[in-house]
Amino acid sequence: MLNASDISAFILLGFPDQVEKNMLYFILYLVIYITSLIANVLIILVVFLHHPLHTPMYFFLVNLSITDLGSISVTIPKAMINAFLNSREISYSGCVAQVYSLLFFAMSDFFLLTGMAYDRYIAICDPLHYEIIMGRKTCLQLAVIAWISAVLYLALHTCGTFVINFCSNVLNDFFCDVSQLLKLSCDNSYLIEVGFILFSLISVLFPCFGFIIISYVHIFKSVFRIPPSQRQNKAFSTCIPHLIVVSLFVCTASVNLLKPPSFSPSNVETVITILYSVVPSLINPIVYTMRNREIQASLCNMFKPAIPPRNQ
Repeated sequence: MLNASDISAFILLGFPDQVEKNMLYFILYLVIYITSLIANVLIILVVFLHHPLHTPMYFFLVNLSITDLGSISVTIPKAMINAFLNSREISYSGCVAQVYSLLFFAMSDFFLLTGMAYDRYIAICDPLHYEIIMGRKTCLQLAVIAWISAVLYLALHTCGTFVINFCSNVLNDFFCDVSQLLKLSCDNSYLIEVGFILFSLISVLFPCFGFIIISYVHIFKSVFRIPPSQRQNKAFSTCIPHLIVVSLFVCTASVNLLKPPSFSPSNVETVITILYSVVPSLINPIVYTMRNREIQASLCNMFKPAIPPRNQ
């Protein structure tokens, strides 16, 4: 049995022990990180630089891009360093920081997605009062609530995780994840993990996901009352990306949370972990720009070379 004072580092078995494979991991992580970094930074810049995009929907999208940047920056840089140095260690303080940060950004992400569902609900179901209801003050309040709720959520679970006694310091992952740390507990880890899952489902997943579902039931009822036209297409074009992002977040987080415990790393668990921790940050900006003509037009304007006027 080990406690916090006995552990100076954790061993991450998510990395192979062959130098050649680790270099492939390093290249893969580097490509994923640079792609996600560029995509999310571009969204933030294009929204800030183009006044027509200064609307509640894009305000939340900027916040979502910030959480995506934070989330992927918590895990990938350290994974790149370990892969490059052919190392499997992460310090105890580094592990604590990863758990704190990853939970914070993941929960902020989900709370922001819930706020975006409310924004879409007001925009489509009550368009005449949209500007009054979704003013700058309301948007700021929803964003602040999302960030503060994430802080309260992570404080509870991170403190609960690092006060337990550990039977081992070996993690079957490439970063410090709460579900993996709980499996190292010498105090009836099964009950702790079940309690963590139930609390997460009851306090976060069910209420937020339920609110999103109810919002979209009303949204689709309103949309289908509109005659097929450009207006209906525009409503779907703003809702479908949000639904895709919500579904991706909920599915990957649920699979990671509910996967059965194991004591040796497997390719399946590695894929699930990557889907949960990396893919949303990479896919979110792609989904939101793929069918969004306003962002595409703003991006084209930002990169369009200046053409000097012709001499008369």
